[in-house]
Amino acid sequence: EYANYRKRVERDRAVAHELAVASVLSELLSTLDDIDRAAQHNELSGGFKSVADQLINTTTRIGLEKYGVDGDAFDPQIHEALMHETSADVAVPTASKILQPGYKYKERILRPARVAVTDPES
Repeated sequence: EYANYRKRVERDRAVAHELAVASVLSELLSTLDDIDRAAQHNELSGGFKSVADQLINTTTRIGLEKYGVDGDAFDPQIHEALMHETSADVAVPTASKILQPGYKYKERILRPARVAVTDPES
């Protein structure tokens, strides 16, 4: 009985640790978005670039994963549709434009990718 109790406590401790890390990473998402926007406008330079690179490397090492690529099949489990259009160029619902990338930590979605969806014409 004690062995089962110990296993349960260890499992609960691991879940609590994962939730704490996910909470901290969730708070950093807006900062990572700002870094991405600055990089897109070529405004990352000097010391700020060094700090941005260290922050991205640290969050990646901890296990934060960025996802969402233009042209991925639309999955409502990991994408949030913000815009909708139809086109004869696609055969299945497609995330045609990533408006904001999604992030996940381990198997937990911290933020769904916000996308424009293109459906096939009927």
